Amino acid sequence: MNKIGLFGGTFDPPHLGHTHIARAFADEAGLDTVVFLPAGEPYHKDTAQTAAGHRLAMTEAAAGADARFAVSDCDIVREGATYTFDTVQIFRQQFPAAELWWLMGMDSLLKLHTWKKWQTLVRQTRIAVAARQGQNLAAAPKELHGWLGEALQNGTLRLLEAPLSNISSTDIRGRLKNGGDTDGLLDPQVAAYIRRHGLYR
Repeated sequence: MNKIGLFGGTFDPPHLGHTHIARAFADEAGLDTVVFLPAGEPYHKDTAQTAAGHRLAMTEAAAGADARFAVSDCDIVREGATYTFDTVQIFRQQFPAAELWWLMGMDSLLKLHTWKKWQTLVRQTRIAVAARQGQNLAAAPKELHGWLGEALQNGTLRLLEAPLSNISSTDIRGRLKNGGDTDGLLDPQVAAYIRRHGLYR
């Protein structure tokens, strides 16, 4: 695996928007594999509502949709808060010769300067950014200006052409709780897992 993309998230549950942007990530960055990383206790997001084992199993079901997709439990098995920097370090040690990419949304990119060891992080991995319509780099804080200019020029930062989907895990959880329709939102294998285990009821 020469080019590995890393895609972190709570995946509670993983939905078709996740697999859509993962495919775009693989296609546009020319990746050999995209590794989904269900979160343990991410320090900059709300804690997932669903047990890690279920989220991992659902993510594995969703990853069956593309031969380039894989799943890692490295953020789940680590104790305490999980930081992107530490996750990237693990993959850098496992695959020292690989070209690593980290996928994030534009909202995360604009807060990157608040992340643990962000300046070292961007030297350890390339960054791919997925944005919703209307989002751009114009709102970037001054702390990121120098790096952004250099990274866009040398190709270590890439803005994906495919936009982020408007599908929301929060919306899906609400629909499932209220017996609503989730057609077109979940992979059939994920939907079957949710029904089998009575999740989000």
